[in-house]
Amino acid sequence: MIKLSEAQERHAQELHHQSLVIDTHCDTIIGVVNGKYGLGTERSEGHIDLPRMQRGGVNAQFFACYIEPVFKPTRSLRRCLQMIDAIYKQAEENQEKMGVALTACDIEQLQAAGKVAAIIAIEGGEAVEGDLGVLRMLHKLGVRAIGLTWNQRNDIADGVGEIRARGGLTNFGVSLIHEMNRLGIIVDVSHLTKPGFWDVIAESTAPIIASHSNAEAICNHQRNLDDEQIKALAKNGGVMGMNFCPPFVAAENATIEDMLNHVDHIVQLVGPDHVGLGSDFDGIGSTPVGLEDASQMINMTRGMVQRGYSDEDIIKILGGNYLRVMKTIMP
Repeated sequence: MIKLSEAQERHAQELHHQSLVIDTHCDTIIGVVNGKYGLGTERSEGHIDLPRMQRGGVNAQFFACYIEPVFKPTRSLRRCLQMIDAIYKQAEENQEKMGVALTACDIEQLQAAGKVAAIIAIEGGEAVEGDLGVLRMLHKLGVRAIGLTWNQRNDIADGVGEIRARGGLTNFGVSLIHEMNRLGIIVDVSHLTKPGFWDVIAESTAPIIASHSNAEAICNHQRNLDDEQIKALAKNGGVMGMNFCPPFVAAENATIEDMLNHVDHIVQLVGPDHVGLGSDFDGIGSTPVGLEDASQMINMTRGMVQRGYSDEDIIKILGGNYLRVMKTIMP
């Protein structure tokens, strides 16, 4: 576990709670839409609710509308709309603590008001149902990021579960990227095959994100990015969010120290401007020791202080890098 001196602990606390902390992936809204819980009350299980987010200093959360396989392909849009509705309903029921953010400016205003900014994301491009008109309407409903695939193939691209096919973007997928760029929707390449990743790099004129992906060089898993992908993402101006899923962090017995090793590797490879946080909370069965739920997010700051990161770089990694991307795409 991370041990700091009294002076370091005071500094880490102050720095963390003065920073904008952004987490670009959680699956919490699935439980909400299924009627298992709401966001306003702290629960003993799972990873995210508003009390724990506020205690852990999480200011902005991307809520993924994950399209579960049972809803593919014919009920994807309906399921997505149910989840978007659930996000807005939670914001209404907890308006003193949370608001939906449509722009980077909204995020900063909500932070200033002491509220959590909820950003609506989609995990699984099946929700678009092969129609750019649907994409435009989803944007009007507040969607600001889309993960093109989950693990399977869809009409946009192949997910990592189809890596043997070596498939990238389809013709529709190329059109989708261009329209997302035009509208101001963030392109998320987590779960995408490597050929698909390189197609996105070739087609996107805006910075991209890998909302919840780690470094393959530290943990050899197909969901992580290799060094050449990380370099390309950095050249594109993008950011990758560190995923807390233990198999993506370390071969076994993952801890926060293992998580910080991924941060170190990326910073050493491309600098501090292209790494952020993408926990995957409530989408994973367990977590690294030291990152048990949203209330423990400050441990990332403690770890970076202990490892000698500058305040400027810590602020970037906690959320500044993602805010930069959002100011470019959705100012």
